[in-house]
Amino acid sequence: MKEIGGTTKLCGLIGNPVGHTKSPAMHNLLAEKTGYDLAYGAFPVPEGSLGAAVKGAFALGIFGMNVTVPYKQDIIPFLCDIDPLAKKIGSVNTLVRCENGYKGYNTDMPGLMRAFESDGVDIKGEDILVLGAGGVARAVVMLLEERAAASVTIINRNSDRAEELAGSVNAICGREFARPLSIGDYGKLPDDRKFIVIQATSVGMYPDIDKAVIEDASFYRRVKVGYDLIFNPKKTRFMELCEKAGARAYNGSKMLLYQGVIAYEYWTGINISDDLAKEVYEKVLTDV
Repeated sequence: MKEIGGTTKLCGLIGNPVGHTKSPAMHNLLAEKTGYDLAYGAFPVPEGSLGAAVKGAFALGIFGMNVTVPYKQDIIPFLCDIDPLAKKIGSVNTLVRCENGYKGYNTDMPGLMRAFESDGVDIKGEDILVLGAGGVARAVVMLLEERAAASVTIINRNSDRAEELAGSVNAICGREFARPLSIGDYGKLPDDRKFIVIQATSVGMYPDIDKAVIEDASFYRRVKVGYDLIFNPKKTRFMELCEKAGARAYNGSKMLLYQGVIAYEYWTGINISDDLAKEVYEKVLTDV
């Protein structure tokens, strides 16, 4: 067991709830393997106490923090600075201590990019389908635009939300990058093309594991790679349908890995090798 002393840098996760998190195991293993004097815990923050928690963490000398639901947007007013990508996405999941407070970063989306790279998925120049129009979907769409995807089609049950998201993204990008599509209209997608599809809703997450946003097999014949951002269960209904249609399918566990790795790199300045990232994944995340 790691010895924690007076010089140990303390980091942690804030959110509500946090009891299920794998982050302490991941970061404490990284600290052990890199020989960095850092310890990581999890801190539940009740509703209405976020500002006090951030102020208190800074006063106590907390070195860095991760932020999980439901505070990834709510944390922004309590920061002294925000990274341009996080500002563009509108979501922060990593705090780095500065002289006057914490600077906010988003490592979820760069983590997703590293997951793509790890799995041999190239999004550059691709027309991509995103299922969902919530906060996660918005972050994904903004990342895809920044990383040179050709276009994104946002498919959502509530067509108004899809239209709103597409309009917001296009206004920020200054071009017609995203387009909305009602979930009932996916049959209008070209029959002669296959797409990378990113599943960015909570549909299919434990305990409702037998559900998918779209069940129709004809949709999955248009999929060449399916990425479900859910990691519990390990194989979602969406992934099963992708694989049944002959497509490659992945869950969100590598995104979870790499968002943590990037946060650790921000805090420590240590570059985490692919081999160490793989070791952490195998020891901490293969069961999710």
